[in-house]
Amino acid sequence: MAAKQVEGLSLEQRHGKDRVRVARVWRNTPDGRHVVVEWSVSISLLSDCLAAYTRDDNSDIVATDTMKNTVYAKAKECVEQVSLEDFAILLAKHFTSLYQQVTCAIVNIVEKPWERVSVNGEPHEHGFKLGSERHTTEVILEKSGALRVTSGIERLAVLKTTKSGFEGFIRDKYTALPDTRERILATEITASWRYPYESVISIPQKPLYFTERYLNVKKVLTDTFYGPPKEGKYSPSVQSTLYDMAKTVLKSIPDITAVQLKMPNLHFLPVSISNKDGPIVKFEDDVYLPTDEPHGSIQATLSRLWSKM
Repeated sequence: MAAKQVEGLSLEQRHGKDRVRVARVWRNTPDGRHVVVEWSVSISLLSDCLAAYTRDDNSDIVATDTMKNTVYAKAKECVEQVSLEDFAILLAKHFTSLYQQVTCAIVNIVEKPWERVSVNGEPHEHGFKLGSERHTTEVILEKSGALRVTSGIERLAVLKTTKSGFEGFIRDKYTALPDTRERILATEITASWRYPYESVISIPQKPLYFTERYLNVKKVLTDTFYGPPKEGKYSPSVQSTLYDMAKTVLKSIPDITAVQLKMPNLHFLPVSISNKDGPIVKFEDDVYLPTDEPHGSIQATLSRLWSKM
């Protein structure tokens, strides 16, 4: 965001509308099943409206109420199902092309996870339940046409009851944690990944391309975390597992250039009950105290050498 000099000072500004909630239903799908999405849309515009700050002149401002209404109007225009990335790009194109004053549009969308239910083993035509993890995106589009698309996932909670340990770490006078090769590993993954497309025209013209990639990434992350169904995969640390997950995403999906993972270590503490005479109850890695704070905080970004996350 470029700064402007005003009265001997430097001013950076933007304005927008946050958390515009919109739901869209598509009923005329090829298989006859209804599709529903619920999105929370946030829009931020970089624009030449300096006079509003310095001369009480609002003539160059796009009203945030107009932005809200635009979300609903553009959702109506989407007669066929679109991904949240495609909808974010549609909005960004609208604002950067319609308004001379707007130099860049930043659109963030979070999708609420309504999932189709099955009744007696058959997918329901119009029934849905609320899931947990959320699909996210950020689209940045400049008036010049320069594009940046980042997608992500939030609240992806995963756990495995074995095949995890932590040992050989630094010890000092404040260290109380024992080494272990047997513990529960639980985390709530927040992931984001960058696509290589630098203009709208360079995006693959495939329906629901971004939705397919989102499902691909989610599967790679969870499959790598758990390992094979029978034997699993040993995790010597959250750091090691995080690196394996990020590396496998880049190896498996060529059109992702960088991935960032945040994986808090949500502790399940083995229960111990004792008195001065010793243990009252003998536990054998079977009863735990779940905790979510304080928790370990582990995050990293892995990218191809030529990429910018």
